[in-house]
Amino acid sequence: MHKNYMRSIPKEWRAMAKVLTALGDEHRQRIMLTFEKGERLTVGRIAEVSTLSRPAVSHHLKILRAAGVLEAEKIGKEVHLRVNRQLLEESLANVLGYVRDNA
Repeated sequence: MHKNYMRSIPKEWRAMAKVLTALGDEHRQRIMLTFEKGERLTVGRIAEVSTLSRPAVSHHLKILRAAGVLEAEKIGKEVHLRVNRQLLEESLANVLGYVRDNA
């Protein structure tokens, strides 16, 4: 057992914590599962297939964007969202690496 509970959280874990928190909600998981590989979607397209209201979808997208899980690009009046694959791979690799090395 590591006795120093108060040791600082590694830098890479800070982003990982945000990712895991963002993905911890079932509605946000469903939003993530809406994307096909390499696909860009607008808020409107996501809201069309969701059981949530458009404001609720926007709220969940804001959390996913703040965590870096989704990236946004404004094209004209529309905001196109896509999965940030690199961040997700790095975050999940950090978790897996910890489990392999320490659990």
